[in-house]
Amino acid sequence: MRAWNERLVLSLVRQHGALAKSDIARMTGLSAQTIGVIMRSLEQDGLLVRGEPIRGRIGQPSVPMSLNSDGAFFLGLKIGRRSADLALVDFLGRVRGARRRIYRYPTPDAVLAFVAEALPALIATLSANRRDRVGGLGVAMPFQLWSWVQEIGAPQSEMDAWRERDIQAELAALSGLPVFVQNDATAACGAELVFGTGEKSKDFLYFYFGYFIGGGLVLNGQLFTGQFGNAAGVGPMPVPGPDGRMRRLMTMASLSVLARAIEAAGGDAEQLWERPDHWEVPEDVLDQWMTSAAEGLASAILSAATLLEMQAVLIDGWMPVSVRAEVVRRTEAAFYRLDLSGIEPPVIREGTVGAEARALGAAAIPLAQRYLIDQNAAVREA
Repeated sequence: MRAWNERLVLSLVRQHGALAKSDIARMTGLSAQTIGVIMRSLEQDGLLVRGEPIRGRIGQPSVPMSLNSDGAFFLGLKIGRRSADLALVDFLGRVRGARRRIYRYPTPDAVLAFVAEALPALIATLSANRRDRVGGLGVAMPFQLWSWVQEIGAPQSEMDAWRERDIQAELAALSGLPVFVQNDATAACGAELVFGTGEKSKDFLYFYFGYFIGGGLVLNGQLFTGQFGNAAGVGPMPVPGPDGRMRRLMTMASLSVLARAIEAAGGDAEQLWERPDHWEVPEDVLDQWMTSAAEGLASAILSAATLLEMQAVLIDGWMPVSVRAEVVRRTEAAFYRLDLSGIEPPVIREGTVGAEARALGAAAIPLAQRYLIDQNAAVREA
């Protein structure tokens, strides 16, 4: 019970910011004495730090307590179809260091070699007395990578290695840390839930633009992954194309679609995967892609809204902020051109984490497992 109460306190401070003992007692219904014991313990463990006393109220000055950024650290590994990223993240969700490896397609050996090189370098950036505060390694990756060989242009024989290898166990042996694995788009949604800075809707659908578009779902303030970890995997969702024929959302609203359009126009699509904050894309190609993506997203949102009462839809991805904003604007406009009879329209807005959401979401998995009250049975621990 005490461990659960400690997680509860840390969850509330993460959600609301600095809180005094009296605030938490009021929110939880626990006695001030119990909360005092818990907060002193968390302070001694280095997870909470004291703020300046607030005076001017009746009684003793209240002392707000906030999360200590150096209280714990986590590693987040994103295994993508074109690149891998390893990030060292502190207790507040700030990236303390990151490494990236770009490849033509992912293989287990390539990923393990990257981690073997990058992980010691990132750990070395911490002072010696903080290295034992690294609490785990989260992995965000597409499931069943061997099923997408045609789309990513990889040899079937090499991608079949993902069927046979236990990447979770191999990473645990390599790092010496607990390792957790989650679908990459679900992890990005988790980053928005744990580290996001915008309005905290309790129920929202999340879209993330990567090589393929993916999604995540939050219900009643908790990340919902489903029995097999693929809930809200929106890529295969059927939507009408420009010709009226049904097609998969991923064929209209993925970065791979934009990459092929750039190459067809004689441009270099590889630069898409190098920097998410600066794209050099012909204006007409980008315009056509954003319109197509927005139309697909609008139809997908309408289908989802007929099944779920969602407060919001968030759109994020590996793209410049200006492009994300325009995609959101066009999606909202396309959505309201549809027949919304009988639908309570959700708010459509931008995500707040950005391009690094998958790596941050990966780091959020061990953080949530150890320090938050939202436990997710679909996440596996090595």
